[in-house]
Amino acid sequence: MMRTLTLEIEPFETVKAEMAETFSHVRSYSILETLKMDYKEGICIEIFEFILKESSSIDNIRTVGNLEILSVLKSTDDKHTCLIRYTEPEESNVQFQESDLGLIHTIPTIISPEKFTISMMGERKNLSDFIEMMRSVGTIRKTSFRRTAHQKADILAVLTDKQREVMVAAFQNGYYDYPKRISSNRLCQKVSISKPTLLQHMRKAEGRILKEIMTGYFQRPE
Repeated sequence: MMRTLTLEIEPFETVKAEMAETFSHVRSYSILETLKMDYKEGICIEIFEFILKESSSIDNIRTVGNLEILSVLKSTDDKHTCLIRYTEPEESNVQFQESDLGLIHTIPTIISPEKFTISMMGERKNLSDFIEMMRSVGTIRKTSFRRTAHQKADILAVLTDKQREVMVAAFQNGYYDYPKRISSNRLCQKVSISKPTLLQHMRKAEGRILKEIMTGYFQRPE
């Protein structure tokens, strides 16, 4: 059974010091969507919402710590929705690879100098392992487990139950890794449907997710 975990963490002073550069222009940031997570290469492609300090301008910022801003998708006052690429430093890439627990970022995930609110979706054992991992980051002030509820704000809410089941299984089993860790033949056995039906669900789900992400950012040509 999938669960959603939300942690509230007060970061240690050493962690705050390490993130000081990140927060030189930013008051806080939220992870809205994870588009790609490559633990082997140490690269993430995600959509973030940054809340900037009054003296900062998004036009003058290209990096936020280890986050590279690839594109500014939307700006409203001090809030800026950006496509970012995160690259894990080489010296900590081994630890980054070991943090692969097959979990999926969900909302709310909000990072500020004073408090980290982190939400992850996955199997309960993996979530428990994640909690233990976070004890090295700061003092855990609040822990909440709940059955996964796909709310409107959740990108997976645009999918049917079966499409959601297929996509989560594909992600967890490494279908979207490069190279793939599981074939479509093996994946259809895991979710107990035929291969043509599996591929149909995946194509429709991918289209719906992409449409939901891009809505309001780009206009299709006539």
